Amino acid sequence: MKTEPAPEAKNCHPLFCPRSVAVIGASSEGGTVGHAILRNIVAGRFTGPVYPVNPKREEIGGLRCYPSVAAVPGDVDLAVVIVKASFVTDVVEQCGRKGVKGVIVISAGFKEVGKEGAALEEKVKEAAARHRMVLVGPNCLGLINTDPAVRLNATFGREMPAGGNIAFVSQSGALCTAVLEYAKTEGVGFSKMVSMGNKAGVTEVDLLLVLKDDPQTKVILLYAEDLSEGRRFIDVARDITGEGDSRKPIIAIKSGRTPQGARAASSHTGSLAGSDEVYDAIFAQAGVLRVDSVDELFDYARAFADQPLPKGNRVAIITNAGGPGIMATDACVRYGLELAKLREETIAAMRPHLPPTASLSNPIDLIGDAREDRYEVVLKAVVKDPNVDCVITLATPQAMTDLDKIAQVVGRAAKGLEKPMLACFMGVMDLSSGVNALKAEKVPHYRFPETAVRAMAQMSRYSQWIARPRTQVKRFPVDKKQAEEIIARAYGQGRQTLNQAESLDILKLYGFPAPAFLTAHTSAEAAAGSQKVGFPLAMKILSADILHKVDVGGVRLDLKSSAEAGIAFDEMTCNVKRLRPDARLEGVLLQEMVPKGIEMILGIKRDPRFGPLLMFGLGGIYVEVFRDITFRLAPIRELGARRMIESIRARKIPEEFRGQPPADTEKLAECIERLSQLALDLEGVEELDINPLIVYPKGQGVRVADARILLASPRLAPGTNRL
Repeated sequence: MKTEPAPEAKNCHPLFCPRSVAVIGASSEGGTVGHAILRNIVAGRFTGPVYPVNPKREEIGGLRCYPSVAAVPGDVDLAVVIVKASFVTDVVEQCGRKGVKGVIVISAGFKEVGKEGAALEEKVKEAAARHRMVLVGPNCLGLINTDPAVRLNATFGREMPAGGNIAFVSQSGALCTAVLEYAKTEGVGFSKMVSMGNKAGVTEVDLLLVLKDDPQTKVILLYAEDLSEGRRFIDVARDITGEGDSRKPIIAIKSGRTPQGARAASSHTGSLAGSDEVYDAIFAQAGVLRVDSVDELFDYARAFADQPLPKGNRVAIITNAGGPGIMATDACVRYGLELAKLREETIAAMRPHLPPTASLSNPIDLIGDAREDRYEVVLKAVVKDPNVDCVITLATPQAMTDLDKIAQVVGRAAKGLEKPMLACFMGVMDLSSGVNALKAEKVPHYRFPETAVRAMAQMSRYSQWIARPRTQVKRFPVDKKQAEEIIARAYGQGRQTLNQAESLDILKLYGFPAPAFLTAHTSAEAAAGSQKVGFPLAMKILSADILHKVDVGGVRLDLKSSAEAGIAFDEMTCNVKRLRPDARLEGVLLQEMVPKGIEMILGIKRDPRFGPLLMFGLGGIYVEVFRDITFRLAPIRELGARRMIESIRARKIPEEFRGQPPADTEKLAECIERLSQLALDLEGVEELDINPLIVYPKGQGVRVADARILLASPRLAPGTNRL
C-alpha cells in the first residue's frame, strides 16, 4: 500500500510570521495578562508594528492605544485577544470584518468550565471559520517564534526564550511556563513554542505540519492530553519522523497513564485496550518517542538537537572510574544498546599511552589519575573504530583531574564527528565551567550515566525507525459479501453479539484456520453430530447473551463418544439455565478439539478516535492477569505484524526456547494481517477476540480454538463514517 500524501496544513503563516499585531485587551496595569503580553511583544523586539487595543486608554507603554481593532490604521495580520469570555465572540467578529488573518484567544472560561462555556467556544470557532481566520486557543498561553526575522513573543510568560532548533507544542499553558523556566536554567533554546489551549482552532496536527517544513526546527516536542484527530495524527507524524524528505524526531508526553476507558468493555480486547496502551501503540507506529517527564523530554531533545544520529547501537564507554562505567554498562543492556567490540588496531593505538592498570576492554577505564591527555588519546582512537557507532564519555572529579580541560578534549573530538557523543561529568563540586565548555561545543551533558545511556538509546531507536525496511499492506482473497450477510442477519434479529458458530464462519471466510464444527439443538443432534465432527471433540454453549462460557459451565472438552456428547448436552444446558436463566440458548457448538500448542490472543477494538485497533499477546484464560499485549492501528504492514510479535514480554516463547522448537511466526503474522483486513472491511465489527489462537512449530501453522465477535450499535452499522 502506498503511503498517503500528508494533508495540507492550515495557513498558519499569520500566526508565526505576522507583519503586524494587535493586542486586544492590552493593559497598563502591572500583573495583568494584558500588560504581560504587550510587554513581551515589545520587549522581544517584534519586527512589525504593535497596536494596543483598549477603549479606556489612549496610550500604553508609549504606544498609542485604539478603542477597537476597527480603529487601527492599516492592516492587522494577528490579533491577540485578552478580554472576558463573554466578549470574545464579538471581538473575533470585529477582527474578521477588519480583515485580521490570525487570532490567538488567551481568554479562559470556555469548554473547560462546562456546557455554557463549550457553547460559547463553539460560537468563537464558528466566527473565526466564517471569516477564514486561523485560530489558536482559547484558554492558552500564546505563541512564540524566536526567528530573528520575526521575534514574536505573544505569551504572558516571563521572558523571551533563547533561540534554538527545538519546537514545543503543548496543550497545557502552565506546562509551557514551567518548560520556559526549565529551559532557561538548562541553556536550551527554542525555534517555536505554541500553547494550543482548548484546540478550537489549530490542533497538534496543524502545528506538526507547520513544523515539518520549518527550517529553524530540528526536533519537535509535544505535550498532549488527547489527540483530537487520531488517524490524521498518525499519517502526519509518520511522514515527519520517517517517511518524508525532511525527517525530524517527535518526542511526546501524553498525560493520563490509567486505562479508565476500559471499564465498560465486555470482551478481552475491549477491557485490555486502555487509552494509555493504545497511545503507546499509536506513538510507536508513527515513530513518536514517548517519555514520562519534562526531564526526559529535554534529555532526549538536547541529544537530538546537537548530535548526529548513530548508524547502529554499538556504544563505546570511556571513564576514569570503574563504578560509573559499570552503571553505564548495565544501562546499555537495559535500554537495548550493545557494547562495541573494539578492533585490535584501536586497542594497539591506546595501549602505549595508558598505564598497565587501565582496562582497554569496553568500557575503557582510564583509572582515577587520568588527565586530559589520556582522554584525548583514547577518544581519537575510539571514534575512528568502525565497530563504534556512538560514544559516551564519563568523568569523575579527582585531585589530579581538570574537568575543564577534559571537556575541551571531548568537545574537540566531537567537532565534525559523524557519530554522536554524549558526556557525563559526575560529582557534587561545581562542574559549571566544564559543562559550559561542553555546551559550547554542542556536546550534551548529563548528571548520571544512566541518563546519558537512555538518551543515546533513544537516538539509536529513532535511527532504526528511519532505516527500517518498508513493507506493504497485504490484501488476501476473502468472501467479504458473505461475512457482511452474517452481520446483517444478526442486525435484523436485533442482536449485537454473534454466537461462536457465526464468529467462526466469519473467520473462515477471511482465511483463518478454524476447526471443523457443527451446531446441535438437542441431545440427539449432539450425539449424531459428534460422529460427523470426530473425536475427541469440544462442546460449547451457544448464546449471544453469554460471553464468558467457562464461567457458567458452558464448555466441555475431550468428549470421546456420541454417548458422552448426548449426556454432556443435557448437563450443560441444565447448568447454564440454572446459572443464567435470563440467557437465550441457541443450542451447542460441537467443535473439533484443537491440539495443544502455544496459546496467543488476537483481537480488534474499534476506537472512536483512531479507528480499528489490533491486539496481539499472550492468550488463554490468564490473558487479563498477565496483560502481555500490544496494539497497532489498522491497516498494518507486513513489518508491523512482525513487530507486534516481537514487542510482547513473552516474545521468546514463539522462538526456540528451552528445547522447544521455534513457532510458526510466519503464519502467526499472516493471521494478524488478515485480521487487519477484516477490521477495515467489516465496519460492523466493534470488538473481536480470537482466544486462544494456537500456534504450532514452524511449518505446522496455527489454529483458531475460540472466537467472539461483538457488533456496533445499529446507528454505527456498516457504511457509517466512524472517524
